[in-house]
Amino acid sequence: MVNEQMGTARTPGRPRSEKAEKAIVDATIDLIAEGSGVAELSIEAIAARAGVGKTTIYRRWSSKEDLVVDALATLKAPLPELDGTSVRENVVRYLAAMQRESHDRRTRCIMNIALSESDRFPNLAERFREIAIKPRREALRGIIQRGVDSGELRADVDVEVAMAALTGAMLFFTKWGDTDGELPADLAERVTDQVLGGLRP
Repeated sequence: MVNEQMGTARTPGRPRSEKAEKAIVDATIDLIAEGSGVAELSIEAIAARAGVGKTTIYRRWSSKEDLVVDALATLKAPLPELDGTSVRENVVRYLAAMQRESHDRRTRCIMNIALSESDRFPNLAERFREIAIKPRREALRGIIQRGVDSGELRADVDVEVAMAALTGAMLFFTKWGDTDGELPADLAERVTDQVLGGLRP
C-alpha cells in the first residue's frame, strides 16, 4: 500500500545491500584463491562463506560465471598514473604495478583463472578480458605508441610485439621466476631498460 503521507510509493524488491554484495564477492575471491577452480566453485559454498542465502546471490547474479567475473574484476587495482615525462617512466610504473599485484595471493588467482580456465569457460574468459585486461592493454599500447610518435622509440617498432616483450618478461619473473617469492626491488626498471634498449632510435 502506498503511504500517502510520504507521497511516494516504495519500489518493489529489497534494496541492494552493499555489505551483502561485498561479503559475496570476498567469499568468491577467497575460495578461488584457496584453490577452488571455477568448475568446482559452488553457489552453496559461496553463500556459506559469505553468510547469506543462495537466493541473495541469485538476486544479484544470474550465473556463477557472472559472479566470478565481477569478483575478479574488483581485484584489478586502478591503473597507476601514467603521465610521466618519458616512455621509460610510464613503462616502469606500469610494470611496477604488475609486480605489486603478484605479491597478493588474491590477485594472483586472476592469472590462474586466465591461464587454466579459458578453454573450459570461454564466455567467462572473454568477459573478464573486456572488463579487466583490455583497458590495461590499451594503456600500455598508448604508452608505446606515444613513444614512437615523440621519437623516443624507433618509427618501425612493432607495438604489439613490444607489449608482449614487456609484459611477458614480467610474467616470467612473477609467475615462473626462481626467486623464492622475493622479486628484486628494481625488477620493473631492469625489464624496462632491457626491452626499451632495443626499441630506441
